[in-house]
Amino acid sequence: MLITEGILNRKGATKISDIPDEVLMLLNQGRIESVNLTEWLAVNHISLLKNVLPAIGLNHKLDFILSEMVNQNAESGMKAIRLTGEWLHKVIYEERDQKKKDITRELSNHVSDSVRCWAATMYKNRKCSLEDNLAYIHPFAADRHFGVREIAWMSIREDLSQDIDKSVELLTEWAKSDDENIRRFSIEAIRPRGVWTKHIEALKQEPSKALPILHLLKADPSKYVQDSVGNWLNDASKTQPEWVLSLCEEWSETSDTKATARIIKKAKRTIIKGNTQ
Repeated sequence: MLITEGILNRKGATKISDIPDEVLMLLNQGRIESVNLTEWLAVNHISLLKNVLPAIGLNHKLDFILSEMVNQNAESGMKAIRLTGEWLHKVIYEERDQKKKDITRELSNHVSDSVRCWAATMYKNRKCSLEDNLAYIHPFAADRHFGVREIAWMSIREDLSQDIDKSVELLTEWAKSDDENIRRFSIEAIRPRGVWTKHIEALKQEPSKALPILHLLKADPSKYVQDSVGNWLNDASKTQPEWVLSLCEEWSETSDTKATARIIKKAKRTIIKGNTQ
């Protein structure tokens, strides 16, 4: 099927049932990226596997992976991505070293954002240092697609939570990046409460551990980053409201910028809501 400009420049349906048949087919073939969350959730990863694995030299592993996916009723969404990544890592591990590298590179640079999501979750079974695993995740954290970026921080969050002091030390360098996606990752990946993930108790109780990153981003020019910093502090306010209020007061006095004001507004929204009830 010819991929037209109309398909490439589409805005995306708001309901899965409204996704045009040709768009859904191309998504499941791995020939185009999803353009919104509705399309991202609509991708059938079993169909996608059938189209992608033979093309990258893993046709001999296809039936095995498909049977596992069917057994666990994982066709779409987060569960399908996570399980596909885990099984791909296991089968790729059995290949020769050069073929492992070649396949991983093809998956990591695939046109389909869903396939790149698989590659990001393949990290989970890597027995490497935190520094090496962050290096692996870095291109996914900087990916052009929102879905891949979200999967990137979700994939490594549990490991980051195991040693918050070390994680903050490493991610402080990411917070200095010229790339707003990398700066955003540096704080989003360690939100005290996060979204769709386990809480990080150490940061719920001692949010000050993340100050090296927070201070670097307190006046970030990117609204994408500002939202994450504001949400991070709003998370912290649910267990340490006085600490958040104190920090916001400090920032309002030392950083007279629209960016900081916007972050503070987001940071205090739960506190303000509680005071008005």
